[in-house]
Amino acid sequence: MQEQDQTLTPGLTARVELTVTDADTAQAVGSGDVPVLGTPRVLALAEAATVAATARELPSGSTTVGTRVELHHLAPTPVGRTVAAQARLVTVDRRRLVFEITVTEGEQTVATGEVERVLVDRHRFVERAGQAS
Repeated sequence: MQEQDQTLTPGLTARVELTVTDADTAQAVGSGDVPVLGTPRVLALAEAATVAATARELPSGSTTVGTRVELHHLAPTPVGRTVAAQARLVTVDRRRLVFEITVTEGEQTVATGEVERVLVDRHRFVERAGQAS
């Protein structure tokens, strides 16, 4: 995996958007009883941005998996509004990748946080996961 480590460098970024639907609300995902963007969907959007930030740079056969998340969900977003998650790779420590995350709706910050992912061999990871049960 040493060669793979050198392909990822701090500064990689990606932005992904989501227009909030009823299926994205806290009510729908079971994280609350209000009809606004649920925290689990904010997290999923943030992780999607981290995946997109490294997707073009990963060596063949590699992927990243999430290992740690710190998320501050700061503001509600109603159905029909669009949020954007921006991920920036800030640390590469061998296979460990740390991203800063910002989720916004227009000029308003909806969430901030940090997502840690680890670079793995996709085939070996899936094989080991199958053996874990």
